[in-house]
Amino acid sequence: MKYHWGFLLRFQHVFFFLGFITITFFTENYFLDVPELIWSVLSVIIFNIGIYYLVYYYLVPQFYLSNKYPEFILYALICFLVSSLFRILLEPAVFKMNFNETLSNTKFLYNVYTAQGIVILTASFLGITKDKFLIEQDFKDLGEEKDQLHLDLLKSKLNPHFLLNTLNNIYAKSFQPSENTSESILQLSKLLQYVIYDTNRESISIAQEFSSIRALIGLYQLKFNNLLDITFDVQDEEALELIEIPPSIFLTLFENALKHSAIGIETESFIKVNYTIQNNEFLFEIVNSVAKKKTLVNDVNNHGLGNEAVISILEKYYAGIYTFVSGAAANNNYQTMLKIKL
Repeated sequence: MKYHWGFLLRFQHVFFFLGFITITFFTENYFLDVPELIWSVLSVIIFNIGIYYLVYYYLVPQFYLSNKYPEFILYALICFLVSSLFRILLEPAVFKMNFNETLSNTKFLYNVYTAQGIVILTASFLGITKDKFLIEQDFKDLGEEKDQLHLDLLKSKLNPHFLLNTLNNIYAKSFQPSENTSESILQLSKLLQYVIYDTNRESISIAQEFSSIRALIGLYQLKFNNLLDITFDVQDEEALELIEIPPSIFLTLFENALKHSAIGIETESFIKVNYTIQNNEFLFEIVNSVAKKKTLVNDVNNHGLGNEAVISILEKYYAGIYTFVSGAAANNNYQTMLKIKL
């Protein structure tokens, strides 16, 4: 059940006592006249506030929530009997109650027992359900923290070793300046701008996300002298600026493909990325080769962690309107497909 009860949880006591005052006024009205009726209602309310909070803040936490159910029932019953007896003995003595054949003391006793039973049962129920609501809120908070951790995981997934190696490569090439050196610096600058600025935002355009993927592809291509078989096919590029997504989702999926395809390590390895908009939904698809020798692929023990984090973020932002498929495809390849309805 979703947490919709914050307002009720804060004002449940007020709501109860407003209703209890109304009930007490109309039941006491049969036996008393103004102004004694007003004083009687006030005394009953003040007395029952004490009983209510005794049950709510002491009996429920100390006994019921500690699984001491027999003790809880016993002490609740004692509260009921003592509070009822107190009212039965005190009210007729203090206030001039009009008992006759029609309004007998039996009806007064019935009203007292009913009122005290309502107070104790309501205090018990609200005290017990408050614990459930607090647990539910804690669960909700933990869920949000988990989503945030997954999002932070996506943001931090860009391999720092790769960035360090790129800097080392640029440094090595800087002794013999070339066009590749300046291009490496440009692509690294784009990627760092994305990591430092864009990933801190709630959402970014798909164009920005794809720009970071292109920058990553550019750095890999420069590292391997543009010999990598990586194709990036994008349609409807003008629409990319208009559609926003949480950052790092597509980049994470592409990094998974880089990691497990053995691109640049094994011959005939490849990555094909396709993006299009069709039938009022956008489609992001990656098909990549699979490493023949798993020992050549780094971080094999982390396989699937990226997809797990991506799914968590998709559930948070696109629950019920996305399709995510990731698994083996024909010819010993691997396919990742993500569809999101616009």
